Amino acid sequence: MDSIDLEVLNLCEVWLSEGWNCLYVTVVRTWGSSPRPIGATMAIRADGAVIGSVSGGCIEDDLVEAVSKHGIIDSAPHLLTYGISSEEAQKFGLPCGGTIQLFVEPLASHSRIPELAALVRSRSLVKRTVNLVTGDVELTAASSEDQVRLNEGKLISVHGPRFRLLIIGAGQLTQFIAQIATALEYQVTVCDPREEYRATWKLDSVEVVHAMPDDLVIAMQPDGRTAVLALTHDPKLDDLALMEALRTEAFFVGAIGSRSNNTKRRERLRKFDLSEQQIESLRGPVGLYIGSKTPYEIAISILAELTAVKNGVSQQWQLSVGKGQTWDEGDNV
Repeated sequence: MDSIDLEVLNLCEVWLSEGWNCLYVTVVRTWGSSPRPIGATMAIRADGAVIGSVSGGCIEDDLVEAVSKHGIIDSAPHLLTYGISSEEAQKFGLPCGGTIQLFVEPLASHSRIPELAALVRSRSLVKRTVNLVTGDVELTAASSEDQVRLNEGKLISVHGPRFRLLIIGAGQLTQFIAQIATALEYQVTVCDPREEYRATWKLDSVEVVHAMPDDLVIAMQPDGRTAVLALTHDPKLDDLALMEALRTEAFFVGAIGSRSNNTKRRERLRKFDLSEQQIESLRGPVGLYIGSKTPYEIAISILAELTAVKNGVSQQWQLSVGKGQTWDEGDNV
């Protein structure tokens, strides 16, 4: 399963190779509430076939209806705004006060869709700059700080690979986290060298790898779209994996356990060749404090923190260190 962004790009590449005309639509601005975030994309083929989403469905229907009636007649990109009036907001299913602005781009060879899709498939983070007058496209390397924006007659969008989540340990909590993370479009990998845990794994959609966790971390080469969670409570497995993960560009490295156990874990990590900054970047006890008691609730709290970090939401995550989850069933740290 690819990210929605890559699914749209891949199908656009196929449509163009088959000779179809198609539109590539991007959410570029929102005011008030909106169903889809800035950067969300969809594509419409000349016969009305569609992939992706920019709203709850009504805007898509309007765009598809226009293409079905009139075809794709535009040769240059243009901006399209929905929801300015309360009547229009109601018609298109936008929340009260919601307005959404779309960048509608007819694709052609100069759109560089195949090249962009190939770069994203290779796990490159790419900045795509489109000239609003000519439709000409420039592709350059992007950084994690780059955002979708309209700037001086150009649309700048950011495209990247699917986010990855590596979980150390194949226990019950891992299955709940993996199930939810998969729905959130993470590519989830579970690592556990213990046969007794792998034997009881029940989630067929997630691969369970028989390897030493630190070796797998090194092999995966975590980047800025990778998160690592250590959930075994076994220092022989967790600590070495964390040591390697903290040295990488992974945007999130976390470990479960009580406050005291995570204090001990940090002390153990100080014996390795890690900087104090790397050690302090470890999120543990992992999870936002929501009064979690059950494994499913703890899974939600962990993914809530992961989502906040991924989306760049400013959180005083130190509170989760002070009040983090303490579900210690089987804790042997």
